[in-house]
Amino acid sequence: MRPTYVLRHMRVEDIPQVLEIDALSFPSPWSARTYQFEISNHDTSYLSVLETTSESTPPTNRWQRMFRWLRGSQPSAEGRIVGYAGCWLIAGEAHISTIAVHPGYRGKGLGEVLLAGMLRRSLRLGGEYSVLEVRTSNAVAQALYRKYEYEISGVRRNYYRDNNEDAYLMEVRPLDVGYHARFGQRYEALRQRVAFADRFTEV
Repeated sequence: MRPTYVLRHMRVEDIPQVLEIDALSFPSPWSARTYQFEISNHDTSYLSVLETTSESTPPTNRWQRMFRWLRGSQPSAEGRIVGYAGCWLIAGEAHISTIAVHPGYRGKGLGEVLLAGMLRRSLRLGGEYSVLEVRTSNAVAQALYRKYEYEISGVRRNYYRDNNEDAYLMEVRPLDVGYHARFGQRYEALRQRVAFADRFTEV
């Protein structure tokens, strides 16, 4: 199956597109400076992007290009960033810091690709458990996290500054041999459903 997306490390030149998705996804987006710092912090911070590769076939000759131009067709979306994710790995804790998918690409399983990429890299780097925060109202995200065995372990009151909404603290532990095996099965099933190339999780 030809990959439609590539999961790879975030680079500084990706920041403008990431900021666009961030602003469309969160009331209090990160700043460009924050992303620059996280990208340069190679010891504990890991950021990925999901990028398109071949959503449409480019015109192969002059007449096809002219026909598309006359129809007003949009150019290929090749190379467009459609989602991103971040994780901090400190003292065995893999803390998922952020995940977002462009609104125009939601409902395609891309959020799961980003989460699975972060978990797979954390497993390969020796992560012992994983935590994240999620809005108490975000049932869709909670369902995805439960699929990867996260469970609610606490509540952080007034966690989100835009509306003082509470956050659930969700954890999966331990990331032991049994979890590695179960995760591997989920990851392979995901790759059967979503055509993506993984250039992020190799250590």
